[in-house]
Amino acid sequence: MAEQQQQRSLNAELQELLIVGLGAVPGALLRWQVSLHWADRHVLVNVVGAALLGLLAGLPAAPRRQLLVGIGFCGSLTTFSSWMLDAMRLMSAGGVIEALGLMGLTLGLGLGAAALGLWIGQRVRLLMPPRSEP
Repeated sequence: MAEQQQQRSLNAELQELLIVGLGAVPGALLRWQVSLHWADRHVLVNVVGAALLGLLAGLPAAPRRQLLVGIGFCGSLTTFSSWMLDAMRLMSAGGVIEALGLMGLTLGLGLGAAALGLWIGQRVRLLMPPRSEP
């Protein structure tokens, strides 16, 4: 009995790992393409990711959707490390004010985008028909 339960737990974890991976690949590829073609647009992807995460948080709980889009896609699209590296490069080049501006702008826009996404998600939730219990 315990062995069957362990096997089910392992299968569930492997399924969740696959779901996160399926979301992470497109998020990472999009981040990479933005870096290649629009090197100065890291703020944009971080803000879009924050808005999307806010939206997901406002919607009804859906664990697989959270794994796929929230952790997988947004987790690889938005990266704190890239944001900090951009700020450090600016500081290293003597642009301390620009680095502080980048951090403030990204933080302010990200919080605003997350709040807007959350607000939209909550409104969508209110419009959704109630689920009937099986």
